[in-house]
Amino acid sequence: MSAHCCNHEPPASAVGANNPRYRRILWVALVVNLLMFGVEIGAGLSSGSTSLLADAIDFFGDAANYAVTLTVLSMGLVWRARAALLKAASMLAFGVFVGARTLWMLSQGGTPEALTMGAIGLLALLANLGVAALLYAWRDGDANMRSVWLCTRNDALGNMAVMVAALGVFGTGTAWPDLAVAAIMAGLAITSGWAVLQQARRELRWDGA
Repeated sequence: MSAHCCNHEPPASAVGANNPRYRRILWVALVVNLLMFGVEIGAGLSSGSTSLLADAIDFFGDAANYAVTLTVLSMGLVWRARAALLKAASMLAFGVFVGARTLWMLSQGGTPEALTMGAIGLLALLANLGVAALLYAWRDGDANMRSVWLCTRNDALGNMAVMVAALGVFGTGTAWPDLAVAAIMAGLAITSGWAVLQQARRELRWDGA
């Protein structure tokens, strides 16, 4: 932050953001996330799993975020930071929604289908690990690029958690592991959204300096 204020030079990541390879990777990530949203929303509804539904909504949110990133990729830092604010808001909203959904399911009762949870969780994990590997080189970019990396990282962590929840549901015969993972995913989305929000605000202040 202090270096930005003293040097008045754009971050090195501004050049990386215009990299054609990065743009192609974002298109791949967009398609993968849309496909996995369709798969998980169906599996979540059929299995009664809150964590799968949460992960499906996260996939859809990420697809929208990739679309926004592609739109502002060649624009200046201020526009990329504004896009990051939008994405931070969506991450925060996702966290609040999943938290509310978890509380609602807690009051309704019922046990999700563990086998479907585990199988779809593994498929989603493989998809996100592939996208995360492609995005790894841009994980320390500006707020917009960082939000893309955080979304993908959160997805991979969420997928592993869903698989653990599936084992827990299978072993205990209760919905508690599923609901616990959904609550953790809600917390992760809120903390990550807050981090992106703070960085985007700093970049907007830097741009106006």
